[in-house]
Amino acid sequence: MSSSEEILVSGASGLIGGRLLTGFARDGIAVRALTRRPEAARPLAAPHRWLGWDGRGFRAEVVAGAAGVVHLAGEPVFGGRLTAARRALILASRVESTRSLVHAIAALPAPQRPRVLVSASAVGYYGSRGDQILDEDAAPGGGFLAEVCRAWEAEALAVARHGVRCVTLRIGIVLAREGGALPRMTLPFRAGLGGRLGDGRQWFPWIHADDVASLIRAALRDDAYTGPVNAVAPEPVRNADLTRALAHVLHRPALFAVPAFALRLALGELAGELLDSRRCLPRRALARGFAFAHPGIESALRSELR
Repeated sequence: MSSSEEILVSGASGLIGGRLLTGFARDGIAVRALTRRPEAARPLAAPHRWLGWDGRGFRAEVVAGAAGVVHLAGEPVFGGRLTAARRALILASRVESTRSLVHAIAALPAPQRPRVLVSASAVGYYGSRGDQILDEDAAPGGGFLAEVCRAWEAEALAVARHGVRCVTLRIGIVLAREGGALPRMTLPFRAGLGGRLGDGRQWFPWIHADDVASLIRAALRDDAYTGPVNAVAPEPVRNADLTRALAHVLHRPALFAVPAFALRLALGELAGELLDSRRCLPRRALARGFAFAHPGIESALRSELR
């Protein structure tokens, strides 16, 4: 992407979107940033601009002329128990918005279509797989979130019929100081109550927020990126290893353990997202020579918790 081109970003006010916009600003890339609350969004330096949208539908004129599209929007999974209404909202916010985006692209004349769509997905695609190594060729798993990811990716990949390269990023648990999982994870440790979850043997597929943003920019630039790409660090850790690293970085003890049954009582089906095991590796990113700024868990934690 050159400084004379624009990138359209949905979910631009979210955790990954914020890091991505910072990188684009540094690279001199202009952004059309979509948000449901443009009046509450932080100001952007010209030529970047916020555009309001409803979180679900795309108009062709909003997409027209963008060199690439990054689609990050989606209802947060940890926004409450997985009731029927929450399931429908999670599914619709991903599947219907992606379908609308592809329809908007298809409605444009070919010269006005983006060259590439980078669409978020998640490592939930794989379900829980124990110690099995999961690269991008691994089969999908079972469960609600795996079903969401399969449907989500299928809608995005349909854009290839309109001559647009598509990359579906299967994003792991993003570590960032400003939101997401990390601030919640640190709370019990800061109170001296930290410890592993369940037996601690489950694999934790994590990635530093800056590395997600860098990988998105690489996928936009490099035509060799296509199809699913695992957006996870190259050094996966078990939950017990994560616990020790957090305790070390925060200079706090890690004496306690949260039993699996207690997590299930508190979170219901969502407890599986903390107890499931996904040993994911970023084979395709490494094959393209992508250099992770934070390949190891302690480096990532120190950069965000200093």
